[in-house]
Amino acid sequence: MCGIFGYVGTRPDGAQIVLQGLKTLEYRGYDSWGIAVGTTVSATNTIVVKKKAGKIGEANVSDMPKSSFAFGHTRWATHGGVTDVNAHPHLDCSGKIAIIHNGILENYEEIKKTLLKKGHKFVSQTDTEVAVHLIEEYARTMMFSKAVQRAFNEMEGLNAFIVMNTANHQFVAVRNGSPLVVGFADGENYLASDAAALLPHTKQVHFLEDDEMALVSARGVMIFNARTGDRVKPKKQQLTWSVAQAEKGNYPYFMLKEIHEQPGVIADVAADNADHARKLAMAIKDATGTYLVGCGTAAYACLAGTYIFSKVARRHVNWAIGSEFGYHLDFLNNKSLVIALSQSGETIDLLEAVRKAKAKGAQLAALTNVLGSSLYREAAYTLIIGAGPEKGVASTKAFTGKIAHLVLLAYALNGKVKEGQAVVTQAAKASKAVLAAGYVSKIQRLAKRLKDSRHVYVIGRGLSYPAALEIALKIKEISYIHAEGFAAGELKHGPLALVEKGTACIALLPNDETYGANLAGAMEMKARGGFVIGISHKNHEVFDVWLPVPDAGVATIIPNVIVGQLLAYYLTIARGFDPDMPRNLAKSVTVK
Repeated sequence: MCGIFGYVGTRPDGAQIVLQGLKTLEYRGYDSWGIAVGTTVSATNTIVVKKKAGKIGEANVSDMPKSSFAFGHTRWATHGGVTDVNAHPHLDCSGKIAIIHNGILENYEEIKKTLLKKGHKFVSQTDTEVAVHLIEEYARTMMFSKAVQRAFNEMEGLNAFIVMNTANHQFVAVRNGSPLVVGFADGENYLASDAAALLPHTKQVHFLEDDEMALVSARGVMIFNARTGDRVKPKKQQLTWSVAQAEKGNYPYFMLKEIHEQPGVIADVAADNADHARKLAMAIKDATGTYLVGCGTAAYACLAGTYIFSKVARRHVNWAIGSEFGYHLDFLNNKSLVIALSQSGETIDLLEAVRKAKAKGAQLAALTNVLGSSLYREAAYTLIIGAGPEKGVASTKAFTGKIAHLVLLAYALNGKVKEGQAVVTQAAKASKAVLAAGYVSKIQRLAKRLKDSRHVYVIGRGLSYPAALEIALKIKEISYIHAEGFAAGELKHGPLALVEKGTACIALLPNDETYGANLAGAMEMKARGGFVIGISHKNHEVFDVWLPVPDAGVATIIPNVIVGQLLAYYLTIARGFDPDMPRNLAKSVTVK
């Protein structure tokens, strides 16, 4: 959730390099930020810190000392309010050690009491500040890296942190549960919480494993096991993303750019993933129980997967929300297969659940967007979504990319991969149609009409039910309009009581066996005064507004959801909010 970026090398503009790195991490969500530089003043090693509550905006670091040794942090408050003093980095008593941290130090109160008795002075309310003082205490009697290692082994909880040591211009970085990646370059090295932040500087990286400690200086990088102290050989990988993929380009927001990238992402799934789908299909056939597991948007993709597998492959699969899956473990054994879906591959609730599943003997497959992520490394079978960096907090192309992979996988189970490729390709074409300029203008006009709505309800049956849930999620999380998705058949069991004159009601009516029943639901809402928006392959008199979507068979869910994404985006713009960074939310949920 927090953003971490560090630079050590020979260039004197370290603070500016770090500031730009933090800006690339803004999409993760944050409420304060800070930068520290290590410098030498009058032969005394010192650290200069600049930190503020609020957004980076047009912040300027020209007033900070020139330094080739700097790191920074964007904070998502957990312990202590959103204030300047609680922002990272935090310093020890001497001002010569600094720390930035992602995660929660669960036993910080106990450690703090001990340190207070030893004379340490604290200025913030955070758990992070306790960590830097603990390191300071141990560094009095042992080598600095050993002090960090010892402190790390006393800390409870899932954490990642970087410690700045001005004595030798070296970072010591440690990971347990929260992501950290090392970037290698000529005469300079980097650290970040997200590999995408490293793209302007290097594509050669090492993803730190849990319990790994990295000593990073301009001279090089050394990796150790933080528990045993044993040296570990870095597993260097080449990032395949480009710098352009991680930038907005000519779009005003990342979300709009990512919405418009979807036809290409979906077409690539069809073209490039047949062999991977066949391999995972064999694992599903060998399993006695298959579980699709994800959080948030990924959970709705999992639910959609159950319908896709049933309809295409006549195969029953289970699904669960990642944070709830741990309560289903009694059903797992060494014949079970868990397919975990996550854009980042770092969602902590999901990672904890799948690790428990593996402990029960279950096999793990990962459908993720990030090569080298924690989920990717945990899995025996891997599928890369191939969406490129997704920076909008509200997931768009990663969701439809997951659906495209699940469609292809279902056809592979049925021995009809080529047919699956054709269906996914058709979905890519249908997606392109709903992104045409004239179509988008129609949605913009609709958004202006609906922008003052108090509620939006979305209904669907079959595959359109998870689509309804996903569209409602997009609307509520970025426009802040209350939105709910319902199974159309459940209207009479409660939700219909919410519909009154003028209530915005979106009905999903694809060209399948659910059309008639979904239409009946739309009529029920219309009869109660609802303003009915039909997303369908054909018009009907019950629709106040018709948003046409070309038929793409079982993959019609993809263009249908894209229409919902566009509506959510333009509702947000019409209401004057930032669609990339909705309040109270973060892109990658790496703490519990």
